[in-house]
Amino acid sequence: MIAPPELPPLSPADKGRVTLLYHFARLQMPAVKLSEPAFLTHLQRTLRIFLPKAPGPLSWAGYLEGLYAVDWLVCVGCLDGQNAAWEALFNARTGRSDCLLVDALRARAVRLYPRNEERQDTAVTEFWSNLIAPESEGTLPVLARYDGQRPLAPWLIRVFQNWHLSKLRQTTGVTALPDDEIALPMDAPKANGSDRWHETFVSAAREWLGTIDDDERLLLGLRWRYRLSQREAAKLFNLNEGTLTRRTDKLRDRALEHVGGKLIAEGWAGDDLEDFVLTELGALLTDDPRLSADQLGRLLAAKGKALPAE
Repeated sequence: MIAPPELPPLSPADKGRVTLLYHFARLQMPAVKLSEPAFLTHLQRTLRIFLPKAPGPLSWAGYLEGLYAVDWLVCVGCLDGQNAAWEALFNARTGRSDCLLVDALRARAVRLYPRNEERQDTAVTEFWSNLIAPESEGTLPVLARYDGQRPLAPWLIRVFQNWHLSKLRQTTGVTALPDDEIALPMDAPKANGSDRWHETFVSAAREWLGTIDDDERLLLGLRWRYRLSQREAAKLFNLNEGTLTRRTDKLRDRALEHVGGKLIAEGWAGDDLEDFVLTELGALLTDDPRLSADQLGRLLAAKGKALPAE
């Protein structure tokens, strides 16, 4: 059994910060009731979750400075079974599109399981049930994995996406192009365990995006963000499926050649370069403004086509 990470010492100044944060959180969400000792206990728990992911030695001050206090309190309140916290979570809005969390999860389910309404409903229902109940023995419920160092609603959407993409890959294998917000193991470090490679990748990938034309950006957006099938995308491009598949494969190969070449030039020596590039690329593409919903809509409008509903 692995021992939990040792917490940094809680100095008198840190205790003052905790007390200040406690009263701030109570002012922001007075309906969620939590005693100060319970507040500290949960802080210690979530700090232990975050410690293995911290880039270096972490102090209490550093952890509290990065804490999304209100989101953290909502999560803790849900774990404690408080109705006010659950109401806040149900009414939470996502940062990217400002839609309700429940609607955002449903939209992801539609893209994950197209034309299968029963599976879409089941996917969302299962996820909500696993927020406070572990999926299997020896695992933590989803909310018990939240470290408070990122906004809660977008994190839950990513976890939902990762969870179901992992299940899909177990039965169908890896597709030619990764999906929107490509799955990584929950709370795992980036491939190769180094921020250096991630930074090099981001720089190279953004450079590569600047070399492709509008049709290629549109193809990426439709396949990644909206998860259109080859047939659906081919119809929008007025092409046959074989031609679109060849374009897709060439685009993927060019990305691997450009981005992979940059990583190799920086000294990459791993055996999983293709997997690393394609895995990281999915998340970057959905956040790049050149593939935003508005931009894709303009590109499609120029072709006299309509944007798929998210």
